[in-house]
This record gives sequence, C-alpha cells and structure tokens, in this order.
Amino acid sequence: MDTDQFINTLAADAGQRERPVGQALAASLLVALPVSAAMLLSTLGLRPDIANAVANPFFDLKFVVTLALALSASIVALHLSRPEATARGWRLLLLAPLAILGLAIGGEAMLPQRSSMMTRLVGHNSLLCLGVIPVLSLPLLIAALIGLRRGAPSNPTLAGALAGMIAAGFAATLYAMHCVDDSPLFVATWYTLATAVVAAIGALAGRRLLRY
Repeated sequence: MDTDQFINTLAADAGQRERPVGQALAASLLVALPVSAAMLLSTLGLRPDIANAVANPFFDLKFVVTLALALSASIVALHLSRPEATARGWRLLLLAPLAILGLAIGGEAMLPQRSSMMTRLVGHNSLLCLGVIPVLSLPLLIAALIGLRRGAPSNPTLAGALAGMIAAGFAATLYAMHCVDDSPLFVATWYTLATAVVAAIGALAGRRLLRY
C-alpha cells in the first residue's frame, strides 16, 4: 500500500466514525425542537399578552428555570454516557432549577399580593400544563434517547430519566410562552409534576433502549 492510498484509507475511516455523544444529542434535539414548537403553535398558540408579559420578571423567570433544567440535565446525562462514570456529586446540578425557584418563591412572598397563595399555586391552567408539557416533550424525548444511544451509560434507567428531564425542560420552555400563570408557586408545582411524568417515561424507555 503506497502513502497516498494509506492516507485515503485513514480519511475514509475517520469519516465513518460516529459523532460524539454531545454532538449527536445536540443534533437530535435541534431536529425535534421545531416539531414541538409547531405542535404548540398549531394548537394553543402564544399567550395573547406576551408582548406585555416580558416586562414581568416572573414571566421571564419561567424560562430561566426551564432552561436551567434542560441544561443541567444535559450536562449530567453527557457525563453519565460513559460506562465508568458515576452520578456522585453530579446530581447536585439538578438542584439548580429548584434553587432558583426557591429564591423566586421567597421573593414573591415579600411582595404585596392581589390573590391568595392557593390561587397562585392552582393558577388558571394547571391541568392543561400537566398534560401539554408531556405531549410537547415526546419528540424531544425520542431525540434525546437517540442522541444518548451513542454513549454507553452504566445506568440506562437513570440516563433515560435524564433524557426525560432534558425533554421536559425544553418542552416547558415552549409551553411557558402560552402559559398565563407566572407565579413561581405554580411553576414549582405543575411544571415539576409534568417533568416527573416525562422523567418516568424516559426512565422506562431508557432501561430498554440505552442498554449496551
């Protein structure tokens, strides 16, 4: 084999290698995100007062919380995509959105309120929130599982649950543009319950699909 042929063989081999898990996860989510967005826009649409809502810090906070969930779950999932990795210490990252919510709830409690705590907690569309976020999560969950299949997690059930959290984080970000309930109490209750549903589905799917 001459030098040119050897170089061409190496180049062909490099081109056939699978992309890293992070790239595969990002690419899959980028494909699925417009699908979930189209599902929202073609059914519920955006909240009618969204132009004014952006001036409300509690409306903006919803996006901080949901994106913090998606980002922290992605970091932990990518770490655990290696067979030798453990969750010790890394799981603390998942507390970031809860910490933000805790601070927000405390901040809201210090402000004069026009409605009771129970009214703010239940909101106007609690059941809609609990149903829509898992539905919007489905394309994203499939994408996250496809991306994480490029890895070799030692705990596929946990990896699947993290895939569900990633999906729920991005789906909740989309739903927040429709949701008229901005209280951190509402987000802490109903967004969290919806995330738990998707994480459970992801754990069940991951146990089967992410085994190596």
